[in-house]
Amino acid sequence: MPTVAESQTSTETDWVSRFADDVIAESERRAPGKPVVVASGLSPSGPIHLGNLREVMTPHLVADEIRRRGHTVRHLISWDDYDRFRKVPEGIPGVDKETWTEHIGKPLTSVPAPAGSAYPNWAEHFKAAMTAALDELGVEYDGISQTEQYTAGTYREQILHAMKHRADIDAVLDRYRTKKDPAAAQGKGGKKPQQQKKVDEAELEAAEGSGAADEDDGSGNTAGYFPYKPYCGNCEKDLTVVTSYDDDSTELNYTCSACGFAETVRLSEFNRGKLVWKVDWPMRWAYEGVIFEPSGVDHSSPGSSFVVGGQIVREVFDGVQPIGPMYAFVGISGMAKMSSSKGGVPTPADALKIMEAPLLRWLYARRKPNQSFKIAFDQEIQRLYDEWDSLGRKVADGTVLPADAAAYSRAVRTAAGELPSTPRPLPYRTLASVADITAGAEDQTLRILSELDPENPLTSLDEARPRLDRAENWITTQVPAEARTIVRDEPDKELLGSLDDQGRESLRLLLEGLDAHWSLDGLTTLVYGVPKVLAGLEPDAKPTPELKAAQRSFFALLYRLLVSRDTGPRLPTLLLAVGADRVRRLLGA
Repeated sequence: MPTVAESQTSTETDWVSRFADDVIAESERRAPGKPVVVASGLSPSGPIHLGNLREVMTPHLVADEIRRRGHTVRHLISWDDYDRFRKVPEGIPGVDKETWTEHIGKPLTSVPAPAGSAYPNWAEHFKAAMTAALDELGVEYDGISQTEQYTAGTYREQILHAMKHRADIDAVLDRYRTKKDPAAAQGKGGKKPQQQKKVDEAELEAAEGSGAADEDDGSGNTAGYFPYKPYCGNCEKDLTVVTSYDDDSTELNYTCSACGFAETVRLSEFNRGKLVWKVDWPMRWAYEGVIFEPSGVDHSSPGSSFVVGGQIVREVFDGVQPIGPMYAFVGISGMAKMSSSKGGVPTPADALKIMEAPLLRWLYARRKPNQSFKIAFDQEIQRLYDEWDSLGRKVADGTVLPADAAAYSRAVRTAAGELPSTPRPLPYRTLASVADITAGAEDQTLRILSELDPENPLTSLDEARPRLDRAENWITTQVPAEARTIVRDEPDKELLGSLDDQGRESLRLLLEGLDAHWSLDGLTTLVYGVPKVLAGLEPDAKPTPELKAAQRSFFALLYRLLVSRDTGPRLPTLLLAVGADRVRRLLGA
């Protein structure tokens, strides 16, 4: 475990340390002697994607740095499972859209789980995958189910207080309503209606993964403003309208526009409803004493839940808004911005199938929250792993920059200790190529990997795991079938017969040097060296444009003879995978 001194990297280069300094100081000012409280909010309205993960990783990294300094920290993850079911996400296995549409308006915990699920309801089904991913990522947190909080009456005093001060809440919200201000009729911030529609849609899109999915702020009620929405006692939906409320008796009347049910309840005893989102969020800031909580860039617009919440928590709940950055979007190589309402968005669980937990942690640690970045599911993952391995070597030899060292440390360990790692971290692109060529056959995989470095051979595949497993998963799940490598069974006699003298000589030189160069480094030297020898150059000659062209031509010839394509896995790896005897046969020896 790192020492306090090691963890306190220069705040000029390390964003996590800078925020940790601010959070510790703010916590000592607001709540001296108490645990530091940081928070995240996640809505299990569908698959919780890698964009939502930033909502967790930002406070996690800050909380972990504070723990490394010896402070007690609570990282709250609020599961917004009492939010309404807004829409049926696309592409969910076991979900018939027409059937599940009937549940729109119910709490997420009252919606059936997808068919075949082992979990009791919709929310628990989608929470489970995220919980497992957070465990693998080493995220320490206290999970809070908002269904449990609301139905147990935990927030009863806060609800009654909000209802009593509904006029004050309404006044705050009214500052951002434009219908009474002709000059502002264009929209919030002077935007035209269509521009404003895009802003509102963007915030709602982000809200799907952060708990802010409540479209109704309580203002569309002819009987007055009410910040509380009951769930119907008959159909369970929140398509209800409060028709009256008495502060003294707490008697509340409502009707349901979905089924026509009407009911009179006492809010001092009633636990089947919740505060609207723009009141619920600041209420929880005050209730939990949250010091630090990030929010998506969508919440930075005028009238957004974060901006309005800052005023409501101060003016209504006598609390203080958390400090914290706006975080930027996370994308996927080859995909647009993620939305949980659209099918096929990768989740943390999906990422952890093709990359190790430290690498995924590093992607979130190395970029400031306001910097967007992409997570690679395509060929870019190989370059990403090369960069990661290079960073590890710099850390080992002491040449790493301070900010990079801090990000690496936060990736490979937490305050609780080191995360699991691969004993022999062979290059990911090599492992992927081997998995591609062998189709996962363990005996062939071990043969090839043991020949990479004959002086220090791999003796068991366990030494290359879990990285090997991740590379195999990437090949089988992310690489299209038409891009997979299939080694020829028989020599291409037609191509071999059409070679000129130079082509035949290049193959002779390669085959002649196979045994002496049978290792990854040796074969690399050999395949790059053959065109040099043919050009009358020394093996260590510097490349020229003409030489590079000759090398490309030679490589293309080898690929066509071995795999019937012009490109493929790196040739040294491919040759090792095919095996010396088969290489000789396919190259016409």
